[in-house]
Amino acid sequence: MKRSSGILLPISSLPSPYGIGTFGKAAYDFADFLKASGQKYWQVLPLGPTSYGDSPYQSFSTFAGNPYFIDLDELVKEGLITKKDIEKENWGTNPRYVDYGQIYISRFRVLEKAKTNGYTKAKKKIEEFKAENPWVENYALFMSLKKHFGQKSWQEWPEEDIRMHKEEAVNKYKKELKEDIEFFIFIQYLFFKQWAKLKKYINDLGIEVIGDLPIYVALDSCDVWTEPEFFSLDEENYPVEVAGVPPDYFSADGQLWGNPCYNWKALKKDKYAWWIRRIEGAAKLYDVLRIDHFRGFDEYWAVPAGDKTAKNGKWKKGPGMDLVGLLNKKFKNIEFIAEDLGEPSPTVVQLLEDSGWPGMKVLEFAFDSGEANNYQPHTYNKNCICYTGTHDNATVMEWYKAAKKKDRDYAKKYLGISRSEGFNWGMIRGGMSSVAVLFVAQMQDFLGLGKYNRINVPGTKSGNWQWRLLPDELTEELSEKIKDMSILYERTSSDF
Repeated sequence: MKRSSGILLPISSLPSPYGIGTFGKAAYDFADFLKASGQKYWQVLPLGPTSYGDSPYQSFSTFAGNPYFIDLDELVKEGLITKKDIEKENWGTNPRYVDYGQIYISRFRVLEKAKTNGYTKAKKKIEEFKAENPWVENYALFMSLKKHFGQKSWQEWPEEDIRMHKEEAVNKYKKELKEDIEFFIFIQYLFFKQWAKLKKYINDLGIEVIGDLPIYVALDSCDVWTEPEFFSLDEENYPVEVAGVPPDYFSADGQLWGNPCYNWKALKKDKYAWWIRRIEGAAKLYDVLRIDHFRGFDEYWAVPAGDKTAKNGKWKKGPGMDLVGLLNKKFKNIEFIAEDLGEPSPTVVQLLEDSGWPGMKVLEFAFDSGEANNYQPHTYNKNCICYTGTHDNATVMEWYKAAKKKDRDYAKKYLGISRSEGFNWGMIRGGMSSVAVLFVAQMQDFLGLGKYNRINVPGTKSGNWQWRLLPDELTEELSEKIKDMSILYERTSSDF
């Protein structure tokens, strides 16, 4: 990775007339904006299908794509649906925020029409897609079964044989739910076809995509249902231990995530084949991969299933370099980023050093007196990624408004920020000018947006993942300002 910069903007946050960002025109326009602004990376959030709570970090599959991102206008061009099919649906009323409840109803109604009109015509290409993506048939069956059983988690399915993924029951439902299975396969065919086209356009501009891989998968996922032996489950396939983090300065109870912990012994015995397949799937989507909660590779907080808080968890040993070294060896064409935020133990620090992966620095933490203060730019080495803030943080201007006066004063003095420059631009300059090999800021920070414009508030169950860019916010003036700063701090060249 060379010295450069990029912008964090989820696909869901792109503007579109259909309630949520897609792989449509606005995505191509944003890629053009990045190019004009001298940016070499577009960081997105996980692209998988979302479940209750709408979090991209709790997906029904680690391999599948989100049907919300399929560009409907492209389907009109292909003759799979009509403009009238789209226009008669309700896509929500506020262009700034996603209405997930509404688009869930509208989106699938339109996609079902596309399947009716297009499946037979595309059958040969769909068969090729299935051959290249062997996970898709299990996923389509899983989603069809969820529909059949009223969207219940697979652990609550009333028929024991299919809940336990017994072969006879699987074969029975493959026949019974044939139409639904074809529909869910067709959706994935459309998703990957459109993403491949968009990604090629992005890459041809000299821009790479940074993707995000949650270290854990959701309990209610095809991954756990089909391969329970690789997770901490009992003989009846119910969780024994679930993931979280221990109590700390911010939470007396810790954080109870609820994802099943891995059965690292079984994974190692299988030579980590499941993880290899997982990274191979991610490598089809992204150029650079950020591993969320990197600490879990060193040691992980395992909480007894059924506990209401994370207090009673225990630290257990993860795979360490046994897995990380294997990933480095197997995937020489993909770069990794380690999300190592928080207070890492000496063994995590050693694992990061041994991996060779860049860690992360968040500028907001540098000036927060409640944080361990090792995030100021003068403490960085080159092998790190500097962020103003991530999708889990307040925007810079929201942070500024909520911060203690002493923290605001410290930031302004440290970075030499004047009122005329603006606090958000002073923070961006602080990151751009650092030695970090890569600097990334949220789009909201370039726009100077404050409260009500953040992506996610960790620990809350609703109101997240909704923020969207408005169509008129990407101006030529903003692009020039970003590029000028990127040139000044040698993160791009004037001819990029």
